[in-house]
Amino acid sequence: MAYVAVSGGEEAIEESIKLLKFYRSGTHKDIALEAIEKKLSLLVDKVMSEAGLYAPRYAALALKQCEGSTEEAVFLLRAYRSTLKRSYYTNVADTANMRIVRRISAAFKDIPGGQVLGATYDYTHRLMNFRLEKEKSRELHKKMKGKLEKQKATEVTPFARVSDELKKEGLLEVYAENNEKPYDVTENLLEFPASRSAKLQTLSRADTGFISGLAYSVLRGFGQVHPTVGELRTGYVELEVPYGDDCDESIYIGEILMTEAESINQAEDKDQLKLASGYGAVFGRNENKAIAMSVLDYELEKGGDYPPEDEEFVLMHGDCIEMNGFISHLKLPHYVTFQSKLDAVRKTRNKE
Repeated sequence: MAYVAVSGGEEAIEESIKLLKFYRSGTHKDIALEAIEKKLSLLVDKVMSEAGLYAPRYAALALKQCEGSTEEAVFLLRAYRSTLKRSYYTNVADTANMRIVRRISAAFKDIPGGQVLGATYDYTHRLMNFRLEKEKSRELHKKMKGKLEKQKATEVTPFARVSDELKKEGLLEVYAENNEKPYDVTENLLEFPASRSAKLQTLSRADTGFISGLAYSVLRGFGQVHPTVGELRTGYVELEVPYGDDCDESIYIGEILMTEAESINQAEDKDQLKLASGYGAVFGRNENKAIAMSVLDYELEKGGDYPPEDEEFVLMHGDCIEMNGFISHLKLPHYVTFQSKLDAVRKTRNKE
């Protein structure tokens, strides 16, 4: 009987996979990977962030493979990432030298270098645009590219951080300089209490919805009431790897698009009023996640009794793969354990 069950299960699984391919095919029209990568770039960025691998093309492929399911795409990209050889660690990237495409502050109207709105949906009308059904992408892309090329190219200059000005005045707490090697959560088990580098890495790879929900709970009163976004910036950061035995020289290997945020809160200092900051950084254009991450960074450093201030609760439950995997496992057979529960309930009823 066991053999028949196993054989039947294998046949059913094979047919299920065939049906899955049919659903994925959808229509005779195909979606090019370039279209997914460029036209669904915010979704691609989200997948890369949660997978912990900056590879837009492969993120687009993963999304195509699993019908646009974010959690499945993250799973695929993480699995592929685990097969890659790690040859180098890059030098510490100085985001102060970021090639800015968007930079705003909710704390000050005028900031050094000025506010750069860039591309954002913040100021658009949330109304369905039915004209997109007949939009001619080729003409639109050519038109917009021409407009941007007409703008004069200016030399990229570093933008000073908004928080630097507050630190100069002694109004903002400064983290002690830490030259320790960052804790790599992809090669080591997460241990508690966790170092700040481990916390930030884990938050950066965490499910966007999970940490956004926790940050929202902070705003509603379960923690610091209302942090302010001191600075939010999106841009390209150059990456270099050490070269030579003495590592005094480095080689430029490329650049990545990333978003970082600093949120400002009131520090818990009984002696004097002071401000404190939280930090968030993620791959691509993913502003809400970066801001939520900065809010939780501060809450975790501060500590407390609320869930967003409990590092074990936050860091152990936000991983996209583990979270969705554990929920998904509920679909697997639990015949024996459930029958045991039924027997216990029936025995109790019989005694009554």
